[in-house]
Amino acid sequence: MLMRKVAIVGVGMTKFGEDWKRGFRDLILEAGKKALEDSNLHGAEIDGLFCGTMAPGPLIGQEHAGALLADWMGLNPIPSVRVEAACASGGVALRQGFMAIASGLHDCVVVGGVEKMTDVSGADVISALGGAGDQEWELFPGATFPAIYALAARRHMLEYGTTEEQMASVAVKNHLNGSHNKYAQFQNPITIDTVMKSKMVASPLKVFDCSPVTDGAAALVLMPLEKAKSHAEIPVEIVASAQASDTLALHDRKSLTELNATKVAAKKAYEMAKVRPSDIDVAEVHDCFTIAEVMAIEDLGFVKKGMGGKASADGKTALNADISINTSGGLKACGHPVGATGIKQAVEISWQLRGQANGRQVENAEIGLTHNVGGSGATCAVHILKRAD
Repeated sequence: MLMRKVAIVGVGMTKFGEDWKRGFRDLILEAGKKALEDSNLHGAEIDGLFCGTMAPGPLIGQEHAGALLADWMGLNPIPSVRVEAACASGGVALRQGFMAIASGLHDCVVVGGVEKMTDVSGADVISALGGAGDQEWELFPGATFPAIYALAARRHMLEYGTTEEQMASVAVKNHLNGSHNKYAQFQNPITIDTVMKSKMVASPLKVFDCSPVTDGAAALVLMPLEKAKSHAEIPVEIVASAQASDTLALHDRKSLTELNATKVAAKKAYEMAKVRPSDIDVAEVHDCFTIAEVMAIEDLGFVKKGMGGKASADGKTALNADISINTSGGLKACGHPVGATGIKQAVEISWQLRGQANGRQVENAEIGLTHNVGGSGATCAVHILKRAD
């Protein structure tokens, strides 16, 4: 299979959080402008736009988001596509952009992600996010995503002896990383005690085990690697892009303690990049809940199955430890504007590989990975990035 090599030449993002002064359009415009400025490009050079956004209809009453974004960003008449894959919308949008450049169909594309989540009630957010699961078998009977991941946590505790304190250590580590990230929603370190004493959401998951509701946007500029050097001092090559699917409903899965879509996508990505899990220096994984990070580092092959909780508690996933996980603060501390998350992950890894992650830099980072999950694991996108000196 002949493909062109693809590079990230520009990155940009907004601060994540509760943004009461700006709307959906303002957020993606800021992120896109930053990415273009970072790549020393003008809008006229862009020939395609792919944007991940999960639920602009129920959240802000706006559909036809692809056309809206091209219009608002001043990129008409280029083709513009809204990509929806629940919380993996950003990661799948990145894959679409990657394939567009790799195939030769496009020469320069913007890949973005955006969500405005705080303009509606909490009940409306829960309803919108619930659509990422099986409505008939999960949401209608009352199974929200905290409840679904709580089932996974309980089963992981039963099978492997994982403890609530071990899961809490994930939150502590990610909040510490987030305290060094000016774009993060939460920038204060916390303790195990903070997590353990926080309000119960769905046993055993507490408030500090859960990612927040967030507004934000992120953007990337992609082009062929052969042209990248003229636009970026340190281009970041996308050496692998993989995606896999699983059953929408949790009750049809073979296991509650792993995400098969993650395992399949990761295997394909490692093979495509010709690397092993041990070659990855830094990874942004989908920690919508602390148990999700525990399972992710197992399913991605960074630790043995069942050892994710212990590895986290032992500090093996801390900054500049065995493998640096979620240096941005992850979904847990940096925030989770669902459509933007997969793009933010690639922005963070790009900064790490460029040596620009001020205050949270992984030493000698050369290879990074992003892991973006939709729903409870029905979709997974994995990308591997490498510094292209």
